Parts: sequence; C-alpha cells; structure tokens
Amino acid sequence: MLSLFVAAAVVQSPTKQSVPQTLVASVRDQLSWGTRYDGRYIKLKYPGGDVARDRGVCTDVVIRAYRSAGMDLQKLIHEHKKLNRSHYPSQPLDPNIDHRRMRNQMAFFKAKGLTLPLNKDWKPGDVVCWILDSGRDHTGVVTDKRGATGNYTVIHNLSSPQEEDCLQSWRIIGHYRYPR
Repeated sequence: MLSLFVAAAVVQSPTKQSVPQTLVASVRDQLSWGTRYDGRYIKLKYPGGDVARDRGVCTDVVIRAYRSAGMDLQKLIHEHKKLNRSHYPSQPLDPNIDHRRMRNQMAFFKAKGLTLPLNKDWKPGDVVCWILDSGRDHTGVVTDKRGATGNYTVIHNLSSPQEEDCLQSWRIIGHYRYPR
C-alpha cells in the first residue's frame, strides 16, 4: 500500500503558473539583471531575437515577460503587422524593431488581446501604456503587489527596470490583457 502512495506522489506534476503569474514572475526577475536603458537599433535574430540582457527599453520588459510565457512578440507583432498594415503606425516592416515600439505593441494588443478601461479593472500581468510628462511613450507590466496608493505596482524601465507605485503617475493611453 505504501508503494502505491509513493508512486502516485512521484507522477503528480507541479501546478503550472498561469500566464499572468508567469508575466509577473518574469518582470520581477528582470529587476535583478542589471539592465540599463539603451534604445539603440540592433539587428536581431528572427524569430526569438532579443537585445543583450544587460540593456533594453520599456518595451523590452514586456517582450521578455511574454517570451517567458512562451509568446514571442517579435514574431507575433511582425507577422500581424505584415497582414494588417493599416492597424499600425506607418513605418516600414522590420523584424528587428517592430515589436520594440510601444505603439506597435498597443496595435497588436488591441487587435489580439483585451482592451480594458484606462482607470479600472487592473489585474496582475496587465500591460499599461502611458504618455510621460515629457511626451514620450512608456509601458510596463502590472504586478501582484499593492503600493501605498492602494494601486498595483508596475515594473517598467525608464533607466533600469524598477517596481514602483506609479500606475496613475502619468496619462494612461492603453490597458491590455493578452492573451484574452
């Protein structure tokens, strides 16, 4: 009888994380990488290309999180843009940079994910897009931790990846959940 119990325990597989849990775990892991802000254009392998782990921009935080969940935004966005040019800003097709532009990520999430209210219904793993006070586009991933304001914290990269209570700090222009 004991051997049956042991055998049953061995074959049980650990519970898999949900996509939102994987996204949050990935962005939190990125906090320890020592990544510095570097938005230079780089020729990447396609598909599955990434800039060096010690560099990146805000969109790279999102890209790396989704890649950890088995979704290659480089390929997904480039392929969707190829077939749906009118959904995207008018820029040439380029698999090296298409996925690294926030407005392209927004177009993809709008077409393939859920577009949610800008100031409510936030859940861990959601993607937030802002316009900074400087007028620059910016994006991050909502975490499972609440800040002093009561809002979820966000992991984003303005100079290096950081987790901050900044969800409502800038003008929100996008709130997405992908996949649906």
